[in-house]
Amino acid sequence: MAKKQFKAESKRLLEMMINSIYTQREIFLRELISNASDAIDKIYYRALTDDKLVFNKDDYFIKIKPDKANRTLTISDTGIGMTKEELEKHLGTIANSGSYAFKNENELKDGHNIIGQFGVGFYSAFMVADVVTVISRALGSDEAYKWESKGADGYTIEPCEKETVGTDIILKIKENSEDDQYDEYLEEYRLKSIIKKYSDFIRYPIKMDVTNSRPKEGSEGEYETYTEEQTINSMVPIWRKNKSELTEEDYVNFYMEKRYGFDKPVSHIHIKADGAVVYNAILYIPEKTPFDYYTKEYEKGLELYSNGVLIMNKCPDLLPDYFSFVKGMVDSEDLSLNISREMLQHDRQLKLIAKNIQSKIKSQLQTLLKEDREKYEKFYASFGRQLKFGVYNDYGINKDVLQDLLLFTSSKEKKLVTLDEYVSRMPEDQKYIYYAAGESVERLEKLPQTELVLDKGYEILYFTDDIDEFAIKMIMKYKDKEFKSVSSGDLGIEAENSEDKANTDENKELFAAMKDLLAGKVKEVKASKRLKSHPVCLSTEGELTIEMEKVLNSMPGSNGQSVKAEKVLEINVNHDVFQSLKKAYESDKEKLALYTNLLYNQALLIEGLPINDPVEFTNDICKVMV
Repeated sequence: MAKKQFKAESKRLLEMMINSIYTQREIFLRELISNASDAIDKIYYRALTDDKLVFNKDDYFIKIKPDKANRTLTISDTGIGMTKEELEKHLGTIANSGSYAFKNENELKDGHNIIGQFGVGFYSAFMVADVVTVISRALGSDEAYKWESKGADGYTIEPCEKETVGTDIILKIKENSEDDQYDEYLEEYRLKSIIKKYSDFIRYPIKMDVTNSRPKEGSEGEYETYTEEQTINSMVPIWRKNKSELTEEDYVNFYMEKRYGFDKPVSHIHIKADGAVVYNAILYIPEKTPFDYYTKEYEKGLELYSNGVLIMNKCPDLLPDYFSFVKGMVDSEDLSLNISREMLQHDRQLKLIAKNIQSKIKSQLQTLLKEDREKYEKFYASFGRQLKFGVYNDYGINKDVLQDLLLFTSSKEKKLVTLDEYVSRMPEDQKYIYYAAGESVERLEKLPQTELVLDKGYEILYFTDDIDEFAIKMIMKYKDKEFKSVSSGDLGIEAENSEDKANTDENKELFAAMKDLLAGKVKEVKASKRLKSHPVCLSTEGELTIEMEKVLNSMPGSNGQSVKAEKVLEINVNHDVFQSLKKAYESDKEKLALYTNLLYNQALLIEGLPINDPVEFTNDICKVMV
């Protein structure tokens, strides 16, 4: 029996594939099971046009048989089988796929698409096997043939005996080495886990003899082992069932089974798309963040299936970063896969699916926000920061997608509100959307800078996340209303006290003296238009606010170079403290310096900024007390 050589290009491809194409060895079982499923499909399609052939689904299955003693793993199917010529054609020339040719010839359009479109998956067996033997008997033939190969050296084909139609693939599993444990592919538990992971939704039973234990009859405390045939795969994926058949519990169970999270999802989305691209998807919006969510180790992505066969555990291209918290899966017949099923040959379909998914997620979040505010707020407590980062990231390119999903605490409502809710309540004379940024709502409610805005009856949004102000700067306007910090130099509010300008002019020499005493620390000292009961506060000019300064200076990589907001020290000329300032300016310059430093440091403390010299500050307080 002469050994036949693979064609030169096939030989090179085989060597390359065994060594580098597949990233995980366990993939071999997925590929061989998919091929077995294809072989059964071919009988099904034949039966559609051949009246003599009756397809009884119960007669068709795939069997996995490990044999530790002989170090063999056999994958058998009751599919269409191969003739000698087909063995030569499909297994002698790598990437000459019988499934692909069959698909083209029959133009299959009824949802039972052939899985394997490229003829390379079979050869992944050589990653774990020294010898691969294929015994096959074709439908309608009494003859069987054996194809055998030890890899790139070539193969043999010879007649053999086989009682039933179908194919047996027998792998002689490699011996263990220092680096690789091939024994695992002979272990029941490992084979079961691989089948469940990749081939759980193959539409034919994948059977295996499984060893169990039970109490021994007529004895106490003794157990005996026994073997029974089990179907390992579930066969019918939840996403292919009608939504009307499924309950909320079914969706939650699927979430738990797939280990998408240990929480209970806030909501789910079941998509059956039949348009420019055909796909099914089940997506989940979690309630709680994974422990590593806000770290660089977190991997986003959805499980990607092609006709029920898992292609990727996490396909990042299906989700934008700002929706990276979404869990779930996508199954499509339209994805064109290349040789390893791991790399997508064309991404046009993937982009269409991703665009559709993005729209569905946004729509679901908006529905949740509108119809179940409590659930949405639970979700937002975990992932609101990610939405805000999505607004800020990429120069605000996604702000229109996300801005209506944002929530901020309201000074008026004392709860989270949307930007739309805020704007809908604005009085006609209110020019801006006002906000205050700081560490907590409790601190922000006490800020001196809020007095004038609240006195006018205007609502303030409290920003307590360090990303908030940066995100709002990207939005710039919402429904033609600009955002304005309560610490901004110009609040756009006409002060009721018309003496403000006169006060500044009248006291300009005092303010100039204070500015000199605070040289380099403030841009200006002036009479405040916003203060009512408090003696002093800081405001800013320009785009950089005090909160933004704090955030930027706390970030790693600043190399000791700090950024500074342009600070203005505002003095309440109607406060008793101002009278003491005036007296000191007129008669005691040393005391003026003392008061100026005290007021400046007080303003820093109100803002949560560090005092340059705490010891000097405490000494200054003592001087005032004696």
